[in-house]
Amino acid sequence: MADIKNTPEVQNGSKKKKKNKKKKFLWISAAVLLLLVVIAVIVSGKKEKVVEVQTEKIKKQNITQIVTATGKVQSETKVNISAEVSGEIISLPFKEGDDVKAGDLLVKIRPDAYFPQLKQQYAAMKVYESNIKSQEVNLRKFELDLQRVKDLYSKGLASTSDLETAQANYDGSLAQINTVKAQINQQKASLSSVEYDLSKTTINAPMSGTVTQLNNELGEKVLGTSYNIGSQIMTISDLSKMECQVEVGETDVTFIKLGDTARIQIDAFPNKVFTGYVYEIANTATAKGLGTQEEVVNFIVKIRIFNDQGFDLRPGMSCTVDIEVNKKSDVLAVPIQSVTTRDDDSTGFVMQNDKDKPENLTNSKETKSQKKIKPKEIVFVIENGVAKKKEVKTGISDDAYVEIIEGLSPEEEVVKGSFKAINKDLDNGAKVKVDNSKKKNKSDKE
Repeated sequence: MADIKNTPEVQNGSKKKKKNKKKKFLWISAAVLLLLVVIAVIVSGKKEKVVEVQTEKIKKQNITQIVTATGKVQSETKVNISAEVSGEIISLPFKEGDDVKAGDLLVKIRPDAYFPQLKQQYAAMKVYESNIKSQEVNLRKFELDLQRVKDLYSKGLASTSDLETAQANYDGSLAQINTVKAQINQQKASLSSVEYDLSKTTINAPMSGTVTQLNNELGEKVLGTSYNIGSQIMTISDLSKMECQVEVGETDVTFIKLGDTARIQIDAFPNKVFTGYVYEIANTATAKGLGTQEEVVNFIVKIRIFNDQGFDLRPGMSCTVDIEVNKKSDVLAVPIQSVTTRDDDSTGFVMQNDKDKPENLTNSKETKSQKKIKPKEIVFVIENGVAKKKEVKTGISDDAYVEIIEGLSPEEEVVKGSFKAINKDLDNGAKVKVDNSKKKNKSDKE
């Protein structure tokens, strides 16, 4: 009798059972593995996140608030020399960079065109003077005739008509003399005008200084001030007194006061820091890009430079100025990056109470009735390994620290980094890990 277990049907059945068991085991293993992954994810999600931060003890500092601006070095006193009459330059004894003294001849313009006018005016004057002498002779004659007729008229030997004729002749001659006198005065004015123009063909230095700009050459023709603003021939500057003219934005100019100390860096002297003080603040703004999105409003502030070492400062040099607008000593301060802003209301607005609104207020008016809330200034302090959010009131600041007026006390430990932690990751009650080794390593390298 053949063995039933060894038949092909029995062998195939046992193979199928083994495959099913193996497949079932694989499915169970996969399910268990998935369950373990889910549990691990849930556990890791419940695990509290620890934020790594850098801190600093709060202490008192000396803080100097600074307004920084850029501009150009200029001389405090300068004079633009322009031609008042038109003509050819026939003398130009100084060149750019030369020193001049008050009264020195700067420019000579060819005067030939004015000589004929001058001769003509003198000739006309002679004619009027001769004419008035002739009229004076006639007046004397008519005056004697009038006196003679009056004597005869008083004796009844002359008629009224004779008296009136004599009087008319006298009055007419006197009127002609007055007319000639007026013409003489008019001619004198014309003569003075020509003499004035002739005198302006010579230009002398109005002050001592240095020729800092020369726009014309010998032989060139210039236009007088009767033609628009005339030709600006040169500029004389007093280089013994120099200033910085800087542009300050409208939000910063209100902090600046006359007499504020300034630290000046001039690009031409990179290793020298000059000192100065504010002596003039413009009242009127200068605008750039008017009517465009790039419109900028600035005010010109002038700073007098102390140049006791006699550096060769020249007009037009670029400069950067730090103006000390406020200074406080021994005030509570934190690193400037420690202060951030948080707005509990994501919209940044709060609506007025309904009872404060008119009943007929439309939706568009409701939008206008919204009041903008200023975001709160906060810092994070560390207490027992936990970050605590504290609202603060800040004062003045410099480039590193900001004054704390309210909200903190000395020796508290304030978070100063990282930027991402302060502005995003940290929240009230968050666990932190303080690691100040990065700061130390960085200072060691420096």
